[in-house]
Amino acid sequence: MLARLRSERVIEIVRYYQAGIINTAFGLGAYALLVWLGFGIFAAQAIAHVAGMAFNYITYSRHVFRDAGPAKTRFVISYAINYLMSVATLAIVSRFIANPYGSGFVSAFLVSIANYFALKFVVFRKATS
Repeated sequence: MLARLRSERVIEIVRYYQAGIINTAFGLGAYALLVWLGFGIFAAQAIAHVAGMAFNYITYSRHVFRDAGPAKTRFVISYAINYLMSVATLAIVSRFIANPYGSGFVSAFLVSIANYFALKFVVFRKATS
């Protein structure tokens, strides 16, 4: 029984990062496009974050946390907090990595770790029978 639970958790984490790769490609692609178009890094991050939020909800709710109940409100609140964490992380990382693309990537990776736990335990809780 314990082995099965561990296996399910590993599969869920693998699915999280599968969806995360797609979500990150979408978000970083939007971010890079906006930077390329001349937006500042924080404006680009804000716009890409909002654009990616709906896309991310679909991938996480349908691919990763399939057994969860409806969670749109919790997801929006979680992503508001996620955004604040992203801005703070980007501000810190950009002091060490001057390249806006590199700092955006490192920031996204670091925040993704905290985001998994928020999505798992707060947003996409198991639906009660």
